[in-house]
Amino acid sequence: MHDTQRPPLAGIPAEVIAAADYEVLAPHFIAPATFAYLAGGSGADRTLAWNRAAFARVRLRQRVFGELTGASTATTLLGRPLPQPVLLAPVAYQGLVHAGAEVDTARGAAAADTPLILSSLATRAVEEVAAAATAGWWYQLRLSEDREADLARLRRAERAGCAAVVVTVDAAAQLPSRGALAAGFTLPSGLAADPPPLLQGPVSVFERCRRGAVGRDALAWLREVSARPVFVKGVTHEADAEICRALELAGVIVSNHGGRTVDGVAASFDVLPSIRAVLGDAYTILFDGGVRGGEDVLKALAAGADAVLIGRLQIYALAVAGALGVAHLLKLLREELALYMAATGCTGSAAARSADLLVRPPGED
Repeated sequence: MHDTQRPPLAGIPAEVIAAADYEVLAPHFIAPATFAYLAGGSGADRTLAWNRAAFARVRLRQRVFGELTGASTATTLLGRPLPQPVLLAPVAYQGLVHAGAEVDTARGAAAADTPLILSSLATRAVEEVAAAATAGWWYQLRLSEDREADLARLRRAERAGCAAVVVTVDAAAQLPSRGALAAGFTLPSGLAADPPPLLQGPVSVFERCRRGAVGRDALAWLREVSARPVFVKGVTHEADAEICRALELAGVIVSNHGGRTVDGVAASFDVLPSIRAVLGDAYTILFDGGVRGGEDVLKALAAGADAVLIGRLQIYALAVAGALGVAHLLKLLREELALYMAATGCTGSAAARSADLLVRPPGED
């Protein structure tokens, strides 16, 4: 960590030559306690580390005689063409790292023709972000005990033009990172522009999980009232994935919240193949957790994802260079993905899943 916090740059720093470099630079541009909060996971950060280690345990198989005619990183999601199978994940409180916050993130995403998912804990109003998100955007809806308030927030997002709704199901209880606690981080009051209703009064862990949980009835209600496709974020168990499919939801996002819920749960990448196996090829599966470059994107596609979400990296790029940094990050990811696709003889996102690209060396489980 660094003692001097720099203001965001007006251009791209020369030392950024790979997407992962934004993570290296970010501590120079984010206050130490805030960086500890954003970069940390939960508890001792084991799950956070496992998210990255899971990618390192598998290798890509190189193809030297692959036919690359017509190869492209482009894909289609919800009928919309995308330049690459990447979306920006919902990340709360972006005003912690940059004055432009979610609006600048949206501008950067738009420059790269990439949709973003707007957090319900955003520091800028839905309408402001929607106006800047000309490449399209989804809305993350945190369901509460107040259905009337939930419906009002949903309708507001729909009126503003969201293309899909993402409901997070794994954040009812979270254990803070020890690093963030040691750094003394506390959220400034009133940070979220339009915060959802919160549980009132002191409650036990079991009661908080019970009251904050998103059950089948809530998902069925949301599917009925939503004018947009509904995705469920935070699925890491095959049985839960099958429930989402049975409820006729648009898709699932395999995610452990970036290791920020309860420390000790499995890495997202480790459970992705089994969830794809039970849901079949036709069901839409997105992935979130530990992606730091184009190599990781291709590995996630090969393991069963239709597209991936980028979380921490977008915040790091925003902190370093604002909207320009976000756009540059997405450009780097696309270039890296193209390089790894070419090296493995992979012609497209859909082809990655059936191309037998991954190998797990013996003795490295």
